Amino acid sequence: MFEQIKLTYGFDALEPYIDTLTMETHYGKHHAAYTANLNKAVEQLPELQGKTIEEILSNLDQISDAALRTTVQNNGGGFYNHNLYFAIMAPGGSKEPTGDLLQKINAQFGGYDQLKEKLTAAANGRFGSGWAWLSTDAQGNLQVTSTPNQDNPLMADGGKFTPILGIDVWEHAYYLKYKNLRGDYVKAFFEVVNWDEVAARYAEAVNS
Repeated sequence: MFEQIKLTYGFDALEPYIDTLTMETHYGKHHAAYTANLNKAVEQLPELQGKTIEEILSNLDQISDAALRTTVQNNGGGFYNHNLYFAIMAPGGSKEPTGDLLQKINAQFGGYDQLKEKLTAAANGRFGSGWAWLSTDAQGNLQVTSTPNQDNPLMADGGKFTPILGIDVWEHAYYLKYKNLRGDYVKAFFEVVNWDEVAARYAEAVNS
């Protein structure tokens, strides 16, 4: 049975960047619903028993029932994406990447500021609901992408790229505080990113 990530901070801890009511609603309602709906779908799919969410999302085409496949894609994506999203934020989180991750960012993008620009463009440029991602492959190569709805990079190329940072640009992630000003929310998001956690996920993906 899949479980929501347990928050290591209070709902009000990311103020003023992410407001308390948004956190309560986002985590307590939206994320909880994705998790519950995923578990209901998996109960109907014995072939998925014992598999990790990463294995499931990387092999969606192995689910023969089209309706259940869509349910798992949407709700499994919502479960995984939000677990990552809430994990990589922290009050007073490390503001910039360091170590091996920073070296790779410098090599591929020319620096952290340039990476931020690409992620911001991916987030603000996503039409409608979706996500912006920083992902890595097993060799440590990074990519910035955007996906619609609750899709993520694991769903492409057999899970070649693993997300290590995700920016949720569904309206429920920001509309209570920022209304239609998605760009202000994306800017604020970078104030609460815990780059130590992102770096740890990078190292795990590369060394696994």
